[in-house]
This record gives sequence, C-alpha cells and structure tokens, in this order.
Amino acid sequence: MATNLIRNLQTTQPRGTPFDSASLRKLGISSALAHEYIQTGWLARLGRGVFMFAGNELVRDSSIKFLERRISGLHVAGKTALAWRGFQQNLAHKETLCLWGGTKAVLPDWFLERFPARYSAPRLFGEDLPAGFGLAALPESPDGPLVSVPERALLEMLSEVGVHQEVGEARGIMETIRQLRTRELGVLLRSCRMIKTVRLCVVWAEEFELPWAAPAREAAAHRWGTNRWIKRLKDGRTLILKP
Repeated sequence: MATNLIRNLQTTQPRGTPFDSASLRKLGISSALAHEYIQTGWLARLGRGVFMFAGNELVRDSSIKFLERRISGLHVAGKTALAWRGFQQNLAHKETLCLWGGTKAVLPDWFLERFPARYSAPRLFGEDLPAGFGLAALPESPDGPLVSVPERALLEMLSEVGVHQEVGEARGIMETIRQLRTRELGVLLRSCRMIKTVRLCVVWAEEFELPWAAPAREAAAHRWGTNRWIKRLKDGRTLILKP
C-alpha cells in the first residue's frame, strides 16, 4: 500500500518540484507515512510541511510556481523580468532574482539556498490597476511562473533606482528598450504611485529618443508632480529630477 502511494506521488509530481503536506494528503499520504518515506530515503524535507523527492535537484521555475501558491501576487519583477524577456545580456552567474508580491512575506531558506533572491512588496501601482495586469508567463514557458511584461518590468526597475538598482545599469538597460506597447505602458504610468518612477521613465525615454517617449509623457502628465525629486546615491552622487 505504502509503495503504491509513493508511486502515485511520483507520477503526479514532476521531478525537481517541491510539494507540501496538502498535496500528500490528497494522495492519502499522512504525516506519519511522509515521515516514514523520509526515513527510508524516498523523500527529503525542505522545511516545515514542504518536501521534495530525495536525490533530486529543485528546478527554479517550478519552485517559484510553488511559492506563487503561498505568496499573494508573487511574480518575477524588475530587472530580472526584463532579462528573462530579452532586454539584458551578460547576466552574472547566480544573479539575485528580483521577486515582487502583494503582501509582506519571507522567502523560505530552502529556496534562497538554491536560488539567491530578493523579495519586495511595494505598492508601486494604485488599486485602480486590475489584478494581474502586466503579468504573464513567458511565451516559451506557458506553464511557468508569472513574469512582468516589459512595460511593467521597466517601471518596477526604475522604482528601485537609488535603492537596489544602480543608475548606470538602469540607463543602459532602458536604452535598449526600443519597442513597448504604448497602451499598456499608459495604463501603468497613469496608475503608478511613485513620481520618481514616472519622471525617470519619461525623461530618459526622451533623452534616448525612444519611439514611445511622446506617448509616455502624455500618459504621465497628471502624475508629474510639482516638486523636485532628490536622492543621494550609494556612490555619493545626487540624482535630481526636476518637476
């Protein structure tokens, strides 16, 4: 009986994917039986109530998908999303993943040990933005994790300039983004809560003479603000965005 249950688990859970106690219970595997499987070398415990097949290597995207079910709004964001969508080259080995979500949360140790990551839950967009707007799986991985589309990822990256994001790198990435969907960008700019992000998007787009600069300025008009934005950067420089 126990052998049949572990075989059922092996057929329903892809290799490299974490699974939880609820998944085990659906297959009739109790906590006691799960403990027995750990003792006999079938399963390995990742954390409280989280398991994997012993001897497996966890797959990054499957692990992120698992966390999506536990952290509301979790998605691949900012610079990482732009890179995954082809707007950044020469990624550093084991570069820190940028993950965003809609609620305060802590990424589990078992995930961070395998996939260096940083989690944030900023309120960059207003409540008027439809849930899930600008989030989609990559075309080549339709069953993969949610990844910000370029328009949203760009604003997420710009929001972190002077905090987690170095200015020169952000400028270099943005200069390569020649094509954006102006409708989607307009919706996001009109909903964006952060004046710094709006100004950086428009000012740099105009500086680089990007094709979508004019529609971006039009969409951002009512979010422009009247005060200067000043930020002292980690390298000692000061970034000033005039109204």
